[in-house]
This record gives sequence, C-alpha cells and structure tokens, in this order.
Amino acid sequence: MPKAYIIGLGRSGIAAAKLLKSNSWDVTLSDSATEEKLAFRSDARKLQKLRQQLETEGIRIKLGSTPTLKPENLPDLLVTSPGVPWDIPLLVEARNRGIETIGEIELAWRYLNSVPWVGITGTNGKTTTTALIAAIFQAAGLNAPACGNIGYAACELALQEKARPENQFFDWIIAELSSYQIESSYELAPKIGIWTTFTPDHLSRHKTLENYYAIKASLLRRSRQQVFNGDDPYLHKLGLEQWGNAYWTSIRGKARLICDPAKGVYIEDAWVVAFGELILPLSLFKMAGRHNQQNLLMAVAAAKLAGIDKGAIAQAIAAFPGVPHRLEYVRTYKGVDFINDSKATNYDAAEVGLASVNAPVILIAGGEAKEGDDTGWIEKIRAKAAMVLLIGEAAPTFARRLQECGYSSYEIVETMENAVVRGADLAKENNAAVVLLSPACASFDQYQSFEHRGDRFRQLCQEL
Repeated sequence: MPKAYIIGLGRSGIAAAKLLKSNSWDVTLSDSATEEKLAFRSDARKLQKLRQQLETEGIRIKLGSTPTLKPENLPDLLVTSPGVPWDIPLLVEARNRGIETIGEIELAWRYLNSVPWVGITGTNGKTTTTALIAAIFQAAGLNAPACGNIGYAACELALQEKARPENQFFDWIIAELSSYQIESSYELAPKIGIWTTFTPDHLSRHKTLENYYAIKASLLRRSRQQVFNGDDPYLHKLGLEQWGNAYWTSIRGKARLICDPAKGVYIEDAWVVAFGELILPLSLFKMAGRHNQQNLLMAVAAAKLAGIDKGAIAQAIAAFPGVPHRLEYVRTYKGVDFINDSKATNYDAAEVGLASVNAPVILIAGGEAKEGDDTGWIEKIRAKAAMVLLIGEAAPTFARRLQECGYSSYEIVETMENAVVRGADLAKENNAAVVLLSPACASFDQYQSFEHRGDRFRQLCQEL
C-alpha cells in the first residue's frame, strides 16, 4: 500500500487525506500545532470529534510534530496545505531525496483533470472575480463549483466527483489560486487562466518580486487560454512582450486595449463589450469601484470563452450580491454606513477599499503587518480619512508611519471591540459617511482568518 504524509490539519489537508484514503493509500495527517493550540483557534469539542472521525476512517493524526524522513519509513508522497511554506527543511529535503512533494490543489487536479478548469490568480481581485465567474456559469445551468481559496477545498470536489453517477460530473471547476497553491503545483493546467492584478505581496515567503511573478506566470503559461487585466500597470507593461496571444480587458474603452478588439473585453459608452459584441449595460452591475468593473470584465471574458450566452451573463450579473468581507455593506447606524473590507490584507487592496467609499471615512486598520509599499495607501488615507483607528500588532508601526507622513489623526485602540464603538462616536463628531474596516494586514495576530475578523466586525456592528 503506498504511503502518504499530509501536512496541515486544515480543510484542504483533511480533504486531501480523505481523498487518498479513499484511493487505498496509507495516510498520516500531521500538524505542527499542538492539540491545545488548535483547540484555542477553534473549538476543543469539534477538534476531538474530528480527530475521532478521521482515526475511525483509518487516517493517523499526529499533532505537535513534523514528519521525519527516516529511511525505514519514507513516504511515497508528501502533500502540503497552502499555508505550509514551500521552503521548510522537511519539504526541501524530501524534494532533494526524490520524494514526490505536491500541494493539495495539484493532488485534486490529478483526479479532476478530465474537467475543464478556470484558474484565477493575482494579488488582488481573485475572490470577486472567482465568485462572479461561478455565478455566471451556474446561471447558465452549468455544474461549476468554486474551490481553492473560496468555496470548497479542491480535494473535496474530487471526493464528490468520485461518488457521483456517471452522468452527473462537473461541467467546470472554478478555482481561486494563490501563489502558495501554484508554487506546489507542477501539472495543473486550466483551460482558461486569468491574472487579475500584480503588486508586491507575500515577499516574506517568496523573497523577491521576480520570484512571485514567475510563480503566477507558470500557471498562465500552462493555461490553454489566458485573460489579463489590461488596466493593471505591471501586467500592461509586460503584456505585448510576454503575453501577445492573450485576451485583454480594459474599463477605459477599446482604444486602451493592447490587443485586437476581437480579443478584448472593455467598457464603451456604459456598455460591456466582449469580442465585438454588446453584452450588458454597466448599470446592471451593482458593485462599487473601478476595480470591481475590472473584475467584471475578466469574468465576462471567461464566460464568453466558455461559450455562455450573453443572456445568462446579464442575468447573473444583475443578481450578483457581492462577496463577503470585500467592501461588504453591514448596516447603517445613525446615518453612517459600516463597511466590512476584512479581505483587504495588503496595502494595495486597502487603498482600493478607501477609494471605493465616500469621504470622510473613519478607517479601522491593523493586524499582522505584511511587507510592501504603503505610499499609495497613506496618500489615500490623507485624502479621505477623518480618523484612523489602529488595532493589532501593527498599530504602533502604522502610527509611526502615519506620523512620519504628516498625518496625526489616528488613535491606537488595540481591539476590534474598541474600534467599532469608537468609530461610531467619531463618525458623528466628524460628519463621516462611512466606518470602514480595511485592515491592510493579515489577521493572524488576533483572529483565525480574515473571515473570522470580518465576522466579528459584522457582529459588533449589529450590536451597536
């Protein structure tokens, strides 16, 4: 019986373990976190129940440890969850010793490669674009679930596909793919690959911008058809040189395309035009912000490449409610809108969040800081924020940066609980239109995920 080690007791790791076990592998699922730490992050009883269920299925669980590559007990396959750095010593040693080492997405691809995929990557805009594409495909009557960073873990879909009757297979897989997932995938080759934006992010893991670019580019090069956001400065600059045969989009009209209009999707006279055909009036699309119009065009491009009728596209766009945690309207309290943009985990996404709401703004920012250029974000704060409320580990650092840039309207409030209450008071004092949670940070200093952070913000707003 072949032997597999799965690293990471998250949703994707559990799905990978179950998939391999169902295909007669000897499976060990490990996590470097102890049982106490995992219980603190979630729920001790749920964790215990999960562990018992997996062990009943014949999957060994090892917590508080990392697998070792002892000669007498070497695995045939190592599968990592997205959050596991690709350069930890165990994985480097495994690859050097010729042990097959892949990510959960790559494992799912091996079982689902008979189904066409749409693979969406980019620094920002992935989630909204993925959700839009899935909504359009489903409105067209296609069985096209979303997976990866949203929706299902990809291996969960592989398990579903295995259990389905032969006439009920998936029509498409719509996958949001981070650089973490792509770097551990060698063969994953979508039928349609989409690149939304490119700005510095995750450099603590990928080291250089060039390496980060190369990882994302590898997915697009394996894709049969490529769609690019032509309004992104970095991608636009490299477009004709590296991606001459791709499909390009632009919200600035046909004249700004860097491809033949027959291969372009653009906005002209308040209409979305795809490959020379009028698709829908822009007024049907309810999401605010130029960045969301860019996401819309890429979704329309994917739908047209998949052969979907423009009627189904228009129907899906008109009904699309938006994405949780990305400029999500929570409520209006005493005339002030509270907006949840918890998914803005870097400076560029947070800058877009600020640009998309009405000024003056009470901004809640902070968390676990990332590397990157904060210049544009701080300029947007200076232009639109009446006050910045700082939370989490990054609060002192952000306070110093704001002070250095001549902006002094900030307070360190430490917690989300303090920020929401203080934000409501300050909005009244400053005649602010919006209290915006747009952290420009990861969430792991205080929360399990950006979703957990956004859910807490939403709850606190409802309790005002």
